[in-house]
Amino acid sequence: MLFLNGHLNETVHMEQPPGFIDSKYPTHVCKLNRALYGLKQAPCAWFQRLSTFLIQQRFTCSHADPSLFVFKRNNCLLYLLVYVDDIILTGNHSATIKRFISRLHQEFAIKDLGCLSYFLGLEVTYTTTGLFLSQTKYAHDILTRAKLLDAKPSGIPFATAELFTSTGTKFADPTQYRSLVGALRYLTITRPDISYAVNQVSQFLQSPTMDHFQAVKRILRYVKGTITYGLSFLHSTKPTFLGYSDADWARCIETRRSTYGYSIFLGGNLVSWSAKK
Repeated sequence: MLFLNGHLNETVHMEQPPGFIDSKYPTHVCKLNRALYGLKQAPCAWFQRLSTFLIQQRFTCSHADPSLFVFKRNNCLLYLLVYVDDIILTGNHSATIKRFISRLHQEFAIKDLGCLSYFLGLEVTYTTTGLFLSQTKYAHDILTRAKLLDAKPSGIPFATAELFTSTGTKFADPTQYRSLVGALRYLTITRPDISYAVNQVSQFLQSPTMDHFQAVKRILRYVKGTITYGLSFLHSTKPTFLGYSDADWARCIETRRSTYGYSIFLGGNLVSWSAKK
C-alpha cells in the first residue's frame, strides 16, 4: 500500500471506477490528489516522497545505488534499501533503529514484517555465528523451467580445459538460452562457485550453439546437486576486510582478450564467506 503515499506533482484525471459512478454526473472524471496502483507516475511519486523524507532524517543516498540510503552519526550506522514498495533496514544500533521505525510509522502507513527472511529470491537464515544467504527456491524454479529437476547432478559446473568458439551448430531457441543464462547470473549473488562458468556461457548470448547450451545444462545439473549451497556471513569483533580477485587473460582463444575478471569486497562485520550445505 506504500504507493498510496506518493504525492502527484502534475494534474492527473481518471475515469470513475466501476461501482462508484455518480448517477448525476456519469461522464465526469476524477482528479487524483495522490498516486494509485497501476498509475505510471505512482512508483516515481512514492520514491520521491520517501527519499525526501529520508534525506530530512539525515540519510544520504548512495552514489553507487540510488535505492540505498545510509545514515551515519558517530559510531551509529544504518542502511536502508528500497525496492518498489519493500524496505529493508539494518544497522549496528538497535535503539536508533527502533526510533527510526517509529518515525516511519508516523509518516507512512507501513507494516513491520520483522526480521528479514526472504527478499527478491534471496533466503536469509539466522545462525549462532551469523547469517546464511541462499537461493534454494529460486534455483529450484530455474531447474523446473529448464525441465532438469530430475536430471543427474554434475560434480563440477564447468570443465577447466573446455574452450568455446562462436562456430558450431546453432542452438534452435536463443531466447530460451538467454533466459536461462540470465537466471543463472542472478543466482551467482549467493553462488560465486558458478560465476566463472556462467560468465563463459554469457559471452554467446547473441548466437549460441549446441555446445554452449550443453554447457548451460551442465551448470544446471551442478546446481541440482548443490541446490542448498549459499554464503555464510560470520560475526566478528574486528573490522577485518577480505578481498578476492581473479582474471584469465587468454581464455578466449579467438581474441586472446580477458574473458573473466572479478573482485569481491566484503567489509565491516561481514568478514568471511563460504559455500556450504
